Order: sequence, then structure tokens, then C-alpha cells
Amino acid sequence: MRAGKILGQALLAIVMIVAAFKAVAPALANGEKASKQEAAMKPAPEMERLQKLYLGTWDYTETYSKTPSNPQGGSGTGVYTSELGPGGYSVVNRFHSKGTAGDFEGLLVMTWDPKESAYKSYVFGGDFPGCLLQTGHFEGDTLEYRTEITMGGMKLKLRNVTRFLAAGKIVSDQYVTAGETPEKLFVSVEAKKRGQ
Repeated sequence: MRAGKILGQALLAIVMIVAAFKAVAPALANGEKASKQEAAMKPAPEMERLQKLYLGTWDYTETYSKTPSNPQGGSGTGVYTSELGPGGYSVVNRFHSKGTAGDFEGLLVMTWDPKESAYKSYVFGGDFPGCLLQTGHFEGDTLEYRTEITMGGMKLKLRNVTRFLAAGKIVSDQYVTAGETPEKLFVSVEAKKRGQ
């Protein structure tokens, strides 16, 4: 009789453990799924690389090349601020400069497109409607963006080359090609991060 009671209690304990496990298992599985989803929803390493390089407030100088339409060249100074976009999936850069070319204000949004395995940048300027879309890649420590636009019936190819020289120092050169002409430097920008 006593052995039967002990066996009954052991079976009851096993049933209770199994029932408890069945009750907890879905929650554990959902927690595991949530952890996997959270990991999948974190910004890609490519995005984290941009964040490390760009976030903060920067003072910059710009030097415009001499061209037939601007034989004296030009220069200016400005400030840009880079901060995280929603969820950390983008870097939002607001900039404003003043100089011999006048005032220029804009917004640049950079992100990583995993489908294309490429960076995308969306440039909005105070001097033109719409948005300029660029596609980019890193070559070592150099980030290069390219795009094509049409102005006045002429196709222009733009190439932006940004070099990260040291912590808190960036040099960015914008090149332009009109039609079949050789590529020429249009503007060079040197930026220094505040507090560096």
C-alpha cells in the first residue's frame, strides 16, 4: 500500500512537471524567437561602421575648383551634424555652409541596403527640388558614392570620395564628368569633429 502511494505521488509529480513544462515551453520558444528577431533587427555591421565614422558635430571648409564658369574658384565654411536615424538604420546629416558660392543648406540620409549590398545616400538640397540618390561602397577606409543626373539636357556623372584620415578628420572630394569629358574635381571638403 505504501509503495503504491509513493508511486502515485511520483506519477503525480511527473504529470505536474510535464504540465508545467508544456505551459512554459511556448513562452520559452517565443522568447527564443524574440531574441532571434531582435538580433535580426539590429543595424547591420555596415551601418555600425558609418555610425562610428560620422556621428557628432563637425566644422568644415570647402574649396571649389576653378572652372570656365567660375574662374576664381571659391571657398566656404560650414557645420554639419550627424545623428542616428530611426532605429539606428540610418545616419541623418544636416549641413549648412556660407562662402563665395553663397549659402547652401541640405540634408543627407545614409543607410545600408542589404538587398543590394551597398550603401545608399539620399541628398536633399536647398538649391534643387527632389532628391539625389547615390550608391556607395567602401574600398578600404575610403567610402565612394556614385550617381548620374541630367541638368540642362546634359548627363552628369558624380563621384564622391570620402577618406577618413584619423579619428575626427574627414576629407571628401566631389568629382564631376559632363558627357564624355574627363572627370574633374568640383569641390573638396575638409571636416574636423568638434571635441577632437
